[in-house]
Amino acid sequence: MAEVPAPAAVPPLPSDAVLGEWMALALAEARSALQTGDVPVGAVVLDRDGNVIGRGRNERELHRDPTAHAEVVALREAAAAMGDWQLPGATLVVTLEPCVMCAGAILAARIPRVVFGAWDEKAGAAGSVHDLLRDRRLQHRVEVVAGLDADECGELLTRFFREPGRAPKPALGGR
Repeated sequence: MAEVPAPAAVPPLPSDAVLGEWMALALAEARSALQTGDVPVGAVVLDRDGNVIGRGRNERELHRDPTAHAEVVALREAAAAMGDWQLPGATLVVTLEPCVMCAGAILAARIPRVVFGAWDEKAGAAGSVHDLLRDRRLQHRVEVVAGLDADECGELLTRFFREPGRAPKPALGGR
């Protein structure tokens, strides 16, 4: 049987105030997605010291790219900033629970911690529908901190989908 590598060292969880500041950055990214008609989901990646190394917002409509979710955009920017696809010691903060695709990207990047706001009861992969980030069968597992500013994150999405004339495109979830 193959030995499972030890998980990357997770930096200590910052204070609630610091987590709130990080989520405020992700929420700002989410609001900026509204300018392009994209679903308002935002993400930031922080290094071990709490410095922002990646920012992202949904850009599927902007680029006509099905992979342009906030998490993927932020991970790409973080990897470019660090000069490596592996991001051990980093924390991803996102306004909506990651989907299966984003969970796969998080696992591939070896992110040790994800903090998210609103649950995605249709397509979430961090504890609601699936729990890929903590699946014991995988080589890498992620610490998940759920529900940070969930009401504000969820309300932003609810308002978006309630706009007159906005019918969500058929999809696997709220993105």
